Amino acid sequence: MGSYRICMCFTRKFRVTEAEAPEDVKEAFRKYTGNVSYMTAEQLRRFLVEVQGEKESVVDAESILQQILQRRHHITKLARHAITLEDFQHYLFSTDLNSPIGDKVHQDMTAPMSHYFIYTGHNSYLTGNQLTSDCSDVPIIKALKKGVRVIELDIWPNSSKDDVHVLHGRTATTPVELIKCLRSIKEHAFSASPYPVVITLEDHLTPDLQAKVAQMLSQTFGEIIFCPESDYLEEFPSPEELKHRVIISTKPPREYLEAQADKDKRNSSLEKKDTEEDDIWGNEPSSLTATEQEDDEKSVDELMDAGANDKDENELDSKIHEAPEYRKLIAIHAGKPKGGIEAALKIELGKVRRLSLSEQALEKAALSRGTDIVRFTQKNILRVYPRGTRFNSSNFKPQIGWLHGAQMVAFNMQGHGRSLWLMHGMFRGNGGCGYVKKPDILMTADLDNSVFDPKEERPVQKTLKVKVYMGDGWHLDFKQTHFDLYSPPDFYTRIGIAGAPADEVMKKTKKKEDNWTPVWDEEFTFPLTMPEIALLRIEVHEYDMSEKDDFAGQTCLPASELRPGIRAVPLFNRKGEKLEHSRLLIRIEIS
Repeated sequence: MGSYRICMCFTRKFRVTEAEAPEDVKEAFRKYTGNVSYMTAEQLRRFLVEVQGEKESVVDAESILQQILQRRHHITKLARHAITLEDFQHYLFSTDLNSPIGDKVHQDMTAPMSHYFIYTGHNSYLTGNQLTSDCSDVPIIKALKKGVRVIELDIWPNSSKDDVHVLHGRTATTPVELIKCLRSIKEHAFSASPYPVVITLEDHLTPDLQAKVAQMLSQTFGEIIFCPESDYLEEFPSPEELKHRVIISTKPPREYLEAQADKDKRNSSLEKKDTEEDDIWGNEPSSLTATEQEDDEKSVDELMDAGANDKDENELDSKIHEAPEYRKLIAIHAGKPKGGIEAALKIELGKVRRLSLSEQALEKAALSRGTDIVRFTQKNILRVYPRGTRFNSSNFKPQIGWLHGAQMVAFNMQGHGRSLWLMHGMFRGNGGCGYVKKPDILMTADLDNSVFDPKEERPVQKTLKVKVYMGDGWHLDFKQTHFDLYSPPDFYTRIGIAGAPADEVMKKTKKKEDNWTPVWDEEFTFPLTMPEIALLRIEVHEYDMSEKDDFAGQTCLPASELRPGIRAVPLFNRKGEKLEHSRLLIRIEIS
């Protein structure tokens, strides 16, 4: 029983009640039990195969039934061999027993690394914003525990020029020792996934300090560092070949210089931008376009060259030549060839490499060279990083990168907001291992050598239907007055698709007033032209008449991995951390 005080005089009392099972659940129970009051293991097995789409060979209905009984009736579990309707509802509403996607690696992991989207961090050492936050190994550890596979470190000489620090150069960020970051990477690299970790080094060092870094790397990682036999790879190895290995990749300091130029030019807009973007759940991804007014007038080549100069890249090359022990550890070489975007996207015979583009440069290049980008990413690796003015560690819309085959869409993992939720959603796929196989359509060419054109309209490939039945658990995760001081919450659900432009849409249920366990029972249909990169977006909000609606949980799920049937969907907070109890019950149909 919950009490809410009104005007200091009156008290309204509300009881948190357990909602009845939806009619679809009751109907399924009646159908498979023959309209009796209990369900046997064999009847449950038939339901799992026929409604939930489970493979008959792997269904262990007896084990599931015993788990349900143990949770619900642990005292009498040995005497019972069937479940009631309430037990059946409890099972369907259990996020661990009845999740909407699988938790095992199921994709082919033997293709070259360029065939995968890879979970990638940007400035992985920062604890907060890009200008004044501390540098630490803590966000690196958190990222690795979430399955992130690409860690970025900016390495600089310390003040006495005799050691190496990690920091965001020429800002007020406090440094952390490189060796501390490397040791933490070694300890936690494979805690969430056995597949390779890539360390990208943005190098601002002298040759003698490069040699010191080479010694640190060798002593820390030993034989698990992947060292190619030749200077350049003809093809990237597969994630399977590189299990439990660490790969070193370097890049010239161009991105830092670009960010510095943006900082100098736009520093006065910091406060304004932070206010605009530091939303409790973030802007809609569809509105997060990178190109600002000044950039609209720039060509893609100008964006690539912004804030950088040839001297810096040439200096880096000479440094690497002067430190051979450093160079031999580098497996993935990166850089931007002279000649603009045309030269950058040139495919070299017998040699693969990594190219980095800012989000603005990618958007510009995609307008006229979309197919060139797709062709480049079939063998080479493309990394896309946030623009330099994202001072508060916000992120951009990742779909434009994935739609063009970009393997490494680099995100500020310490941030929050809808774009980061999409990133989390993509990499919940394939068992959360940090590598998701790119769609075949991005990896193939026709007889005339033409490749997928991201701007070309496609017919509907699949139709996704989602019925939102009900939600529960908020009264256990939040204080009674968290959403409203005077009454229980008025929840509604927003549901939609993020993906190819033609597929993107958001819809919402009606709000349910004064109810901690809302029942919506509403169905939504989503035609998908590119289901391979589509993400099902779900958010729950609490309606507020006088102020901004309150946030009550979210999740994103890869549409291609959704399991059919009645499923329990766990919800996450705005930082992407799982809420302990809050969840939805939905039905998924794919045709």
